Amino acid sequence: MAHIDDTDTQKANLDYIRSAMNEPLLKKDHELELARRWKDDQDEDALHELVQSYTRLVVSMASKFKNYGLPMGDLIQEGNIGMMQAANRFDPSLDIRFSTYATWWIRASIQDYILRNWSIVRTGTTSAQKSLFFNLRRLRAKIEQSQEEEGLNEKGRAQIAKELKVKVKDVEAMEGRLSGTDPSLNTPIGEDGATDWQSMLADDGPDPEEVVIGTKDASTRSKWLESALTSLNDREQKIIRDRHLGYDTVTLEELGKQLGVSKERVRQIETRAMDKLKISLESKINNIQDVLTDA
Repeated sequence: MAHIDDTDTQKANLDYIRSAMNEPLLKKDHELELARRWKDDQDEDALHELVQSYTRLVVSMASKFKNYGLPMGDLIQEGNIGMMQAANRFDPSLDIRFSTYATWWIRASIQDYILRNWSIVRTGTTSAQKSLFFNLRRLRAKIEQSQEEEGLNEKGRAQIAKELKVKVKDVEAMEGRLSGTDPSLNTPIGEDGATDWQSMLADDGPDPEEVVIGTKDASTRSKWLESALTSLNDREQKIIRDRHLGYDTVTLEELGKQLGVSKERVRQIETRAMDKLKISLESKINNIQDVLTDA
């Protein structure tokens, strides 16, 4: 689904693009000097000058993907992230221009963003599928122009599959994905449009009666457990609470340091305490699974 920025956002994007296009180009020697200062000395001023001068490259790359219906500002931002990754990995000793090296990182970052956000259904999970996603439209247009008719036939799909090294069924599936959109759950249905798709979805959650019963059972099990814990000594209670009843599980090693014993000794105490708990609970409950199963 295409995204249209509001007026203020569009103005901000245009201002940024104009600023990027007005950044001075770097000479090769100065560019490599900046890269060395960042790599060797972590000079942030050098990094800023290096990446700032190539924001035009990011804008240029982002504009190539503007037809995927995602905000231009977001595409540029993702491209900037890719350029920062390139700056962190760039080796000035290779004696190549930073723009040559950064292009791949910028494109990859933008493409990953598109794949994550173009559809609510995950698209392009393998390198071959990613290549298919980003090249299908171009190849389809090329084939349609050569055969002077719209749409792909079996021969055209086979040609694309061969060129991109994917299966024909993958081409067919991606063709269907690219020609459709993700429907909104708020889309009206019916002749009068009085309801929407969202209201027709089944609720898999518990009904009110189950919630009340579950809450009561959970409260009862908590009382059983608290009563059973009184059968343990202070050290055993601490180990059980820290290892099994807290939000964050404390490791055996951490407990050993707190209690002044070895990790293995904590494990032994924990095992003994669990056995004591089980015996205590079994004396109060007919079915031990009642306390071990979530409501």
